[in-house]
Amino acid sequence: MSKLQPQAILVLPHLRVQNANAISSPLTHGFPSITAFTGLMWALQRKLKQAQIPLQLLSVGVVCHQHQEQVTQGYVRSFNLTRNPVDKDGSTAAIVEEGRMHLQVSLVFAVAEPLAPGAASALVQGAEERMGEWAAQVGEIAAQMRVAGGTLLPSRPMPGKKVRPWMALLPEDATSREQAFRRWRRQWLPGFALVGRDDLLADRLVHLRKTDDSATLLDAWLHAARFNHEALPALDGKPAVDGRVTWGDPLRPKGSGWTVPIPVGYAALSPRHAAGTVGNARDMATPLRFVESVYSLGEWISPHRLDDVQQLLWRAEVDEAKGLYRCRNDYRPTKLLVDGQNQDDEWDEEDDDYVDD
Repeated sequence: MSKLQPQAILVLPHLRVQNANAISSPLTHGFPSITAFTGLMWALQRKLKQAQIPLQLLSVGVVCHQHQEQVTQGYVRSFNLTRNPVDKDGSTAAIVEEGRMHLQVSLVFAVAEPLAPGAASALVQGAEERMGEWAAQVGEIAAQMRVAGGTLLPSRPMPGKKVRPWMALLPEDATSREQAFRRWRRQWLPGFALVGRDDLLADRLVHLRKTDDSATLLDAWLHAARFNHEALPALDGKPAVDGRVTWGDPLRPKGSGWTVPIPVGYAALSPRHAAGTVGNARDMATPLRFVESVYSLGEWISPHRLDDVQQLLWRAEVDEAKGLYRCRNDYRPTKLLVDGQNQDDEWDEEDDDYVDD
């Protein structure tokens, strides 16, 4: 894990991704795994080094603007599958189930500049032209890459939105940083950012253990992944005159947020094998370890509900002793929604300095 501190953000806005992988794990689907975007970050990092762009990508944030899963419509849905050409002997090729979806996402990277002792940094005030050149180069490199297995299409002009890659420095002063983030996040509307909610999983486990001491984290995750309808008590505590009963999920009240089960990384199933000791491995020059998916809960939240760019970003953490390779996010809910409150009250009226020309 890098010890560098973020100096700037690099934004690839409104990327149109065709046929991205919609199956994020053996148990979830509907959006690519966050590990797909951290993998993109590392692949992009290697290409930046080849292009001699002195930037290191530290973490990544994902804002989804549009999504269209390729499934049949109806109460029961199934993936739209492709029919492959016949085999060389003329027999029908087997159908391999795959989930595909079209996306429009904005990717936000926290970046730093690795420096030798005594070297001067290029990420300083007044270097906007140089950062603009780097951002344009990154956009050209990313256009040749896959995003979650999908193909990138050229971005369409959007009035009032910046669709070309851009960079901006992270102010060191907390007040200036908050003001800058308020301007940046307007470029990501309308859209929803994926943030981590490990705390909701812990709360769900506490709730289940009130009635079942043997409940596990897997039970809590499965319980939180579905609607659990039951008869709700009346607000005044008295039974309805007509005898009607209101049904709902008491743990998913109105305004509780759009929470979803998500994979967040991998846990080791075997010891680490030396490079070249496992046959038919994808890369015989890299050590290999068999793993399984690790799950948690996430929440889709509008960017204007975030207070700092760090709440948006996901970073990779490695614990070799435990064999745990997972992604972490620093989002913590700080504001409780009040019934009847206008959620747009916190928006400012500043001019948008990031409009594409």
